[in-house]
Amino acid sequence: MSHPAECVSLEKMQVPFLDFAAQVRPLRDEVMSAIARVVDSQKFILGEEVRQVEEQLAEYCGARFAIGCASGSDALLLALKAAEAGPGDEVLTVPFTFFATAGAIVLAGAKPVFVDVEADTFNMDAAQVERALDRHPKIKAILPVHLFGGCADMDLLNEMAAARGLAVIEDAAQSIGSEYKGRRAGSLGTIGCFSFYPTKNLGAFGDGGMCTTNDESLAERLRALRVHGRTGAYFHEWVGLASRLDAIQAAVLGVKLKYLDQWNERRACHAALYRRLLAEHAIPVMPPQPAPYQTRHIFHQFVIRCPRDRDGLQKHLKSRGVGAEVYYPLSLHQQPCFGDLGYREGDFPVSEELAKTVLALPVHQDLSEDQIRYAVETIRCYCAS
Repeated sequence: MSHPAECVSLEKMQVPFLDFAAQVRPLRDEVMSAIARVVDSQKFILGEEVRQVEEQLAEYCGARFAIGCASGSDALLLALKAAEAGPGDEVLTVPFTFFATAGAIVLAGAKPVFVDVEADTFNMDAAQVERALDRHPKIKAILPVHLFGGCADMDLLNEMAAARGLAVIEDAAQSIGSEYKGRRAGSLGTIGCFSFYPTKNLGAFGDGGMCTTNDESLAERLRALRVHGRTGAYFHEWVGLASRLDAIQAAVLGVKLKYLDQWNERRACHAALYRRLLAEHAIPVMPPQPAPYQTRHIFHQFVIRCPRDRDGLQKHLKSRGVGAEVYYPLSLHQQPCFGDLGYREGDFPVSEELAKTVLALPVHQDLSEDQIRYAVETIRCYCAS
C-alpha cells in the first residue's frame, strides 16, 4: 500500500508506547529513599511497609481489607481458592482478556466457562450471563474483567450471583482507581484482584499484586493462603502458596500511589484528545466511548478498532516512531491449551472480531499534546492512502 506524499513528509517524532524513565525521573529521590529505608530495616518480606501500603490501598479502593501478594496472577488464584472454587467446579469469565484470567481458574482446579464481551466496552456481556448460568449448574464464581481501565456492569452481575449464592471475583488488574457508578474497582464484588506489574497505571519495580475484600473472614483466609495456608506457627488449615508482596515493592508503591490520581487524570485527558482529533479528521477507526456506568475510566490502554488492515496500520505507526500494540491477538477459547474445553471458532464472535481489529495507542501520562497530534496525523495519512 502506498502512502500520500504529505504523510511521508511528516517530520518523524518518537511516541513511545510506554516511558518508564519519564515517570520515575521526578520521583527518583523519593523512591530511592523508600528503598533505602527497607534495606536499612532488613525486613524484606511482609512487615510494616506492606501493612502500610495495604491500608492505603484498601482506603483508596473503598474496601475494608487489602492483602498484598506476589503478582496479579497470584491474586486471581488466591481469590479463587479463598472462594473455594476447585476440582468439579466451573468459573464464568470472558475469552477476550489476558491469559492469567483463565489460567488461574485452571490452576485452581476448576474449569473456565466463557461468555462473550460487549463490542463497546470490551467487558463481559451481562445479557449473556444468565443463560450461561442456567446451562452450567456447576459454576461456583463469576469472574468479570475490568478491561483496559473500565469497569464491567457490576450491579447486574452481582444480582445474578446473589440469586445463586455465587462469588463475584473482579479481575481489576488493569483498573486501579476506575469507578462504577462512583464506586471504586476492588470494592464491587466478593474479592477484587489487582496487578502491580511495571506496565500498570500503578506499577512496582517488579511483580506485585493485591486482593481486596469487605469480608473479614475472607481477608483472614487470603492472608493465610498467601503463606501456604498457615494460620499459626507450622499449622496449616489450607493448602496455599508462597505469594507475598515484598517490602521493597510495597515501599515503591507507597510513593507512587500519591501520584496515581493525577496520572490517571492525564490519561483520561489524552484519551479525550485522541477521540476529538480522530472525529475531527473523520478517521475510519472506532475509538472507545465509556459506558454511562463507567463513571471513571482510567485508560490503562486506549484501544481503537481498525476494521481495515489493523496489522498494516500498526506496522506503519511503528515505522514512523509511534508505539502501538495489539491486546489481544487470539481469544482464550482459541488458545491451544484450552482446546479440551470444546469451543470452536465462531462461538464468541465479538471477542474474535476484537482480536482481529483492536490496536492500542500510547496513552501514558508523560505524553505531550504534540505527540498525540503526531500519532493521529500518522493514522490519518495511512487511512487516506
